[in-house]
Amino acid sequence: MSENSAERRAEDGAEDLACDVAVIGYGPTGVTAANLLGAMGLKVVVLERDAEVFARARAISTDEEVVRIWQRVGLAERLKLDMLAERPCDFVDAKGRAFISAHPTSRGHGHPPQMFIYQPALEKVLREGVDRYPNVRVWLRHECLRLRQDADGVELTVVGTADDSVRRLRAAYVIAADGGSSLTRGQLNIGYEGKTYEDRWVVIDTEMLKPWPDHDRLRFRCDPTRPAVDCPTPLGHHRWEFPILPGDDEEYLTTDDAIYALVARYGISRDSIKILRATIYSHHVRFAARFRVGRVFLAGDAAHAMPPWIGQGMAAGVRDVANLCWKLHAVLRGELPEAVLDSYEAERKPHVKEVTKRAEFVGRIITERRRSVATARNVVLRTLDRIPGFSQWLQDANWIPCAHYAAGFQARPRTKSSGHQIPQPWVTGPDGARVPLDDALGSRWLLLHARAATPQPEWDRLGVPSLTVTPAGSRPAEGTLVDSDGVLLPWMGEHRAATLALRPDAYVYTAAPTGDRLPPPPNGFAPTITPRPAVTTAH
Repeated sequence: MSENSAERRAEDGAEDLACDVAVIGYGPTGVTAANLLGAMGLKVVVLERDAEVFARARAISTDEEVVRIWQRVGLAERLKLDMLAERPCDFVDAKGRAFISAHPTSRGHGHPPQMFIYQPALEKVLREGVDRYPNVRVWLRHECLRLRQDADGVELTVVGTADDSVRRLRAAYVIAADGGSSLTRGQLNIGYEGKTYEDRWVVIDTEMLKPWPDHDRLRFRCDPTRPAVDCPTPLGHHRWEFPILPGDDEEYLTTDDAIYALVARYGISRDSIKILRATIYSHHVRFAARFRVGRVFLAGDAAHAMPPWIGQGMAAGVRDVANLCWKLHAVLRGELPEAVLDSYEAERKPHVKEVTKRAEFVGRIITERRRSVATARNVVLRTLDRIPGFSQWLQDANWIPCAHYAAGFQARPRTKSSGHQIPQPWVTGPDGARVPLDDALGSRWLLLHARAATPQPEWDRLGVPSLTVTPAGSRPAEGTLVDSDGVLLPWMGEHRAATLALRPDAYVYTAAPTGDRLPPPPNGFAPTITPRPAVTTAH
């Protein structure tokens, strides 16, 4: 979507000041929410104080689970065209010798496990995705000055930053994705507790003019003199990050001369790169005391901030709205009672805290300044890295945790598969076409049976659809999915689940072994059987 069309959309919406959901902030978290809610058919207004996509590339990577979320709105394949996938990651010593080499392995979400991004290009595609939905209005150069809640909704006072115009907007719910300095969080008097790391970092984005050896490898340069992040980014870009050391002149470190001197130690000449921008950042660990106040929900950096070491800051915000948006849709359409919205924080906050803990651990490996400790680290980890499977174990234990909610919106008693997201292999549908699993599931409540269906009267009575998974090589048939990749049936067997009740986000609500009945549906569950609007794939 062009910025001009977004502005026209704001003008067109001037007379229409009521919506289902208002989204404050149009970064990766807000624009993902707008796409998800738009695809669900909800009436949405997005407020963004800036006129254009933020030019600075902040996030530099994402992962397969996040791309799986964008797949739900038909944008995954387009976004992947602008990403770098399958790049190795090395932790290297002061001489550039690797002491750990990591190769991210798939968690089964159906996309490459780690992909490097150029954030301005990614956000542009996501905004173009929103343009598919006439039910979503985008008000650029508008800011929420004040909000007031009552029993039926939220009234927002909106100010146009270009002309100081004032509008009133009424929404049933609000998603505040307005960043770490969230004005919404401040208005709600929600605490944002944590710490700021002592070191500040200069973050340098460049355009690559001439490639150099191994320019496409991610390196954490664990030099106690001055650690660094040396990261490939797509579309001909490259990123470096360096800490500001005691005695450094911050202003000088952002100059071209200082930057060329910093990268020269790695053999990068002045004619190899064009410096686009250099910015000073501090690393934070912060958590909002609450993610929800009545009808207002915090998401992304407004709810939490983490160090960048495992590339999960942006990803955490995308996961937030993927968890929240389908629940808002269910409540607004009368499918579930409003109490389900309490599960948003119950599910997301523990996961974010675990990811943050892992990011801090990896950061300690990278930024160790004590020479004796760094030398011991290099020797020990280089030795252990020679043990088959060690680097994979270290990565699995301390990189991105598997998609799993230990509490939240699940049936009781819990089962082995409860709160897990089902993997996404390719399956063969009734028409014989091979598709990714989520495309077949359709972002809806669904019963999934292994090999043969077991009647589930309480669920069947409500009209919850069912599909039966048959082994690879089976003939496609109505009401079946052929497990073409041989992934689903083994996964269900490992989790002792002959029948799964899946939520619209493909997480397991409950399960039952062979021949048993599922626990009953959620209290107040009244699913609608009208199909959702078709998702248009962006090209």
